[in-house]
Amino acid sequence: MNAMMPTKPEKKRFPHATVIVLAMVLLVVLLTCVPYLVTIALAQGPAQRDARDASPIFGVIIPEGYRQWELIAPAEEVAPLNELRAVIGNKIAINAYQDGKLPFSDGTVLVKRAWKRQQSPDFASATIPGAATTVQVMVKDSQKYAATGGWGFGRFINGKPVDEAQHRTCFACHEARAKGHDYVFTRLAP
Repeated sequence: MNAMMPTKPEKKRFPHATVIVLAMVLLVVLLTCVPYLVTIALAQGPAQRDARDASPIFGVIIPEGYRQWELIAPAEEVAPLNELRAVIGNKIAINAYQDGKLPFSDGTVLVKRAWKRQQSPDFASATIPGAATTVQVMVKDSQKYAATGGWGFGRFINGKPVDEAQHRTCFACHEARAKGHDYVFTRLAP
């Protein structure tokens, strides 16, 4: 008769020892990985910058990793500057250029790198970059820089910002010559 009576399913129980072992393994994994993850986070986090690294008036800095950004357009500046220039942009800038979108979105960053122009020692008709002269940065933040068309400016020589007097000329020049293109001179190279 016992064979006919329904039986309750047997509950499986983890022995306490198994739970303790699993908890210990998890703890070891966490303690092993956390220092590594913290090191990565700190390495990728914003670099500590001194206020002297920022441009006067605008507080613009040279962006981390800008040398890996995409080219927007090259340019040549004749005498008296006699420079080769390349304007590069962050992903927001590149997307705006490719989509033909004006005004540029907040977060757009444009960087102009400039070098003295020199004749190639290997090819007489070629001009190549010589010594670096400046890095110039434009940052779009329509609220922070409302008085200057939404743009903050920075001009740097040897990684340090130039004086306030030079920064006072930035917006006036862009306003006079490029207002119809959201104050940006550079057009996307074909």
